[in-house]
Amino acid sequence: MLPLLKFLFRRFMWMILTVWIVYTIAFFLSRAVEGDPFAGERAMSAEVKRYKMERYGYDKPLVSQYARSLWLMTTQLDLHESRKLNEIPVTQLIAEGFPVSASLGIFALVFALALGTVAGVISAVYRYSFLDFSFMTAATLGIAVPNFVLASIAIMLFVFWIPIFPAGGWGTLRQLVLPALCLGAPFAAYIARLTRTGMMEVLNQDYIRTAYAKGLGDRRVVLRHALRGAILPVVSYLGPATAGILTGSLVLERIFFIPGMGSHFIEAALQRDFPVALGMVMVYTMLLFVANAIVDLSYVVIDPRVRLE
Repeated sequence: MLPLLKFLFRRFMWMILTVWIVYTIAFFLSRAVEGDPFAGERAMSAEVKRYKMERYGYDKPLVSQYARSLWLMTTQLDLHESRKLNEIPVTQLIAEGFPVSASLGIFALVFALALGTVAGVISAVYRYSFLDFSFMTAATLGIAVPNFVLASIAIMLFVFWIPIFPAGGWGTLRQLVLPALCLGAPFAAYIARLTRTGMMEVLNQDYIRTAYAKGLGDRRVVLRHALRGAILPVVSYLGPATAGILTGSLVLERIFFIPGMGSHFIEAALQRDFPVALGMVMVYTMLLFVANAIVDLSYVVIDPRVRLE
């Protein structure tokens, strides 16, 4: 129990430091953009513009703006209001968009794990066969083709030519399936290759030959003995995969008109809505940090020889 608490405490302190560094960099980069945040406002008089600049603190020195913004975020979890979306609090936008993006990401990750693991195991068991060649060829194509290109092809195939799924939107399972599959397909390809490599290495180990010598069947040896040892590279990949799914969803949410955090983030960047963009960056940073910590904890569950450090 004590090593776990020490591990969680260290990770928490590193998370605080990481969030502060990312926040600082993102804040000053957003302010480095030329112009002012109200440049796109239509028919704004000088008085109204001066009032808004004073209200939101943009008339203060940059260091003062940073200190005030950081203080409000750390003490009150106040990420300010959107400058373009009728002054809606950024926390409200996150609360509305996060469940949508999380649903898309979880569905895509589950699909990638299921398809990639099954394909990798089959390729390793029947290595150098037609199945192995077919799966690895598909995996290579999946890695090479970006998800937004795959989304365009999928829309032409399954929306226009074979109208199975809707072109976009959110709210039903049919609207979730196509973007989640497009988002998870490249990661399924990576997982398939990692699983195949790990399985081929493990299947040559002595304890696998011993299991066969005891008369255990192929299915039991592969699923209960070999897969557990071969899955560690896949678990290590889940951290980067989570990062890729989160960043990949930014584009796909726009393509499929999904009202998630990615849509808000891109719109904020285009409209120079600094608080929204900064808030989304903070959420993504914390999600990635937590995902990597969970991956490290899962090592102990999968392989008891691993110790927390």
